[in-house]
Amino acid sequence: MTISSEDELAALRQIGRIVAEALETMGKALEPGMTTAELDRIGRAVMEAAGARSAPEMVYDFPGATCISVNEEIAHGIPGDRRILAGDLVNIDVSAEKDGYFADTGASFAVPPVTRAVERLCRDGRKAMWAGLGAVGTGKPFAGIGQAVGDFARRRGYTLVRNLASHGVGTSLHEEPTELATWPDASERRVMAEGMVFTVEPFLSLGAEMAEDGDDPWTLYSLPRALTVQYEHTVVATRNGPMVLTLAGR
Repeated sequence: MTISSEDELAALRQIGRIVAEALETMGKALEPGMTTAELDRIGRAVMEAAGARSAPEMVYDFPGATCISVNEEIAHGIPGDRRILAGDLVNIDVSAEKDGYFADTGASFAVPPVTRAVERLCRDGRKAMWAGLGAVGTGKPFAGIGQAVGDFARRRGYTLVRNLASHGVGTSLHEEPTELATWPDASERRVMAEGMVFTVEPFLSLGAEMAEDGDDPWTLYSLPRALTVQYEHTVVATRNGPMVLTLAGR
């Protein structure tokens, strides 16, 4: 999607704020002993109260309102009866639709007590996302996002999962531009247009380089097995840099 009017931008800001507030509420509610299904219901309630619909449920018939992935799971985890334990690393991915517009966000949360390495991984995962966001702007190369994230990961001694990419979003959950690498990709030649809407969502890891399928049709696991975090914003490319749509309270 490329924004062509103030009305479109206002609609995207609205759904961006809704998914951000759902994610924030879920993160604050996260505690040992609760199930991932209970956490999912909290996110669903926030979205439904704002008149939004779960995008993965609506578009892909996903069995949950949000994706919740724990430890060795790194994406698309199905909410269910798994209990969250102290020391777990939990990724929450929230996407939703309202009035025909979509937004997508996500974050990883460490459930205390955790090691310093896990605390650092979470802190640096967010920094990696912002490094990528710093490369966003009208006329800039998409390759700059992956290069910025890759430079950050290399300096800090991390790996990046290289088969889970960012993507266009706006009038559908996944749209052009597709397969936007958040790792260095010398083959990437596309350039950001003014008003283009897409996600920036690197997967920073303590050793994983790929995601692989599990036993169910949805959940993805790190390969090799290693703790991995993902942070994600929906953003608009502008002449002044990135306009982040998925911030709570905006």
